[in-house]
Amino acid sequence: MMRLSRLTLVLASTTLVLGACRKKPVVAPQTETAPVSQQPQPTRPTNTTPAARDTMEEYRTKLAATRARLLETIYFEYDADELRDDAKANLDSKITVLNANSAVKIRIAGHCDERGSDEYNIALGRRRAEAAKRYLTDRGIDASRIETASFGRERPAVQGTTEEAWSRNRRDEFEIIAGGDQLRAQ
Repeated sequence: MMRLSRLTLVLASTTLVLGACRKKPVVAPQTETAPVSQQPQPTRPTNTTPAARDTMEEYRTKLAATRARLLETIYFEYDADELRDDAKANLDSKITVLNANSAVKIRIAGHCDERGSDEYNIALGRRRAEAAKRYLTDRGIDASRIETASFGRERPAVQGTTEEAWSRNRRDEFEIIAGGDQLRAQ
């Protein structure tokens, strides 16, 4: 019996010694990995995206509207050079465009219907153009940016001898004479 105990004791101690000497498993050192970039990958801009095209189209539309507003004709009553309320509203919108586009210069051309002498119509056309210029300059537009001319009855917008035709010919026309290529949309 004693022998069996010794043998058990020897086996147990051997197991303990061998277990203590056993190699510990090698654990690979942990390496830190670089954080994954959260930034989106750059994309190539394209001019064909619907949003870009819409924006450019919208700008072109606004630019065309701005140009049309600046060039819109104003009309006068028969044998008069006083500005009507609709003409004043039209000129007010031109002031906005001119204030935002300091390089733009315009010409105002006064016209008349076919009634009256040539001399009278040239003088009346001049007074109509000067009335519009005076309205603009009284509201801050530099006079050096505005030229005036009169064509009297020489360039009718509408042919005919009716009141409708005559009313379309009593007018001031506007033309951009400088800075039109720098016009910005309003």
